[in-house]
Amino acid sequence: MDTRDSLRHQGMRKRLVEAIRIKGVRDERVLNAIQKVPRHLFMDSSFIQFAYKDQAFPIGAGQTISQPFTVAFQSQLLDVQPSDKVLEVGTGSGYQAAVLVEMGAQVYTIERQRELYMKVQQLLPDLGYHPKFFFGDGYKGLPTYGPFDKIIITAGAPVIPQDLLTQLRVGGVLVAPIGPTEKQVMYKVTRISEEEYEKEKHGTFVFVPMLKGTVN
Repeated sequence: MDTRDSLRHQGMRKRLVEAIRIKGVRDERVLNAIQKVPRHLFMDSSFIQFAYKDQAFPIGAGQTISQPFTVAFQSQLLDVQPSDKVLEVGTGSGYQAAVLVEMGAQVYTIERQRELYMKVQQLLPDLGYHPKFFFGDGYKGLPTYGPFDKIIITAGAPVIPQDLLTQLRVGGVLVAPIGPTEKQVMYKVTRISEEEYEKEKHGTFVFVPMLKGTVN
């Protein structure tokens, strides 16, 4: 695999970061991570010209690599602190996981599409990123590894999965796009106590749907 990251790529990323900043992302830790992660290496080489446009792009298995602004926006809402234990539901291309690792998080990432799971298990370590990979149903989370400081869902879910809420530590934050397949509302959910959760809405987005079960 060609893992080159040229000065041209780095310059394109710098422009991308400025575009994201203009759109309202202010967390410098997030912007620095976007600046560092070579997004072009998460895409097919024939689509390299799209790597640093602020748009989503298909990656196979009916999934997409998320729009950089969306990755930055979710990461900012998550308020990742160094050494936070973060559960990512929907590994996809691995780009969001790489951004979270770059921010200093301990990332546990789960993917239901075997094709993507196998691909990203090789790609991320090749690029120097070492989250913990799991093949399984994101709706169920990873109960044996919880509780988590932060949970991020990278696909549109009809409701917030109850299993994930219970895997969030008190004081922890879950960020997820919730709603029908056409568009979702971005929720930030903070666990106030064992029984209480505070929910905030942060605009509408369009994600691929979060599916149940696993694909062999």
